Amino acid sequence: MHIISRKMIRDFCQQHPGAKEVMDRWYQLVNKTDFQSFAQVKQTFAGVDQVQNFVVFNVGGNKYRIIALIKYQFKRLYIRYVLTHKEYDLEKWKEDSWYKNTKN
Repeated sequence: MHIISRKMIRDFCQQHPGAKEVMDRWYQLVNKTDFQSFAQVKQTFAGVDQVQNFVVFNVGGNKYRIIALIKYQFKRLYIRYVLTHKEYDLEKWKEDSWYKNTKN
């Protein structure tokens, strides 16, 4: 998968240095895997959910979340948010137009 953009992870890790190791592991695993479907993502990551158009990765044993859009046909993963668990629970990420446009 081509991940767009690693800068979001780097910026997050500058603010949360304890996240660097687990974020780097997540990045390396996703970068070398070409997922064809959400089912394949789920086989690789037990802590992942599909929420509307977003794929929400539970990273670092429930400490962090990476919220992304995956375009399987193009082998691209677009990171939309990198959050702490507390930030994720505030649900401000649900104000994103990609989320709102698919909400039932």
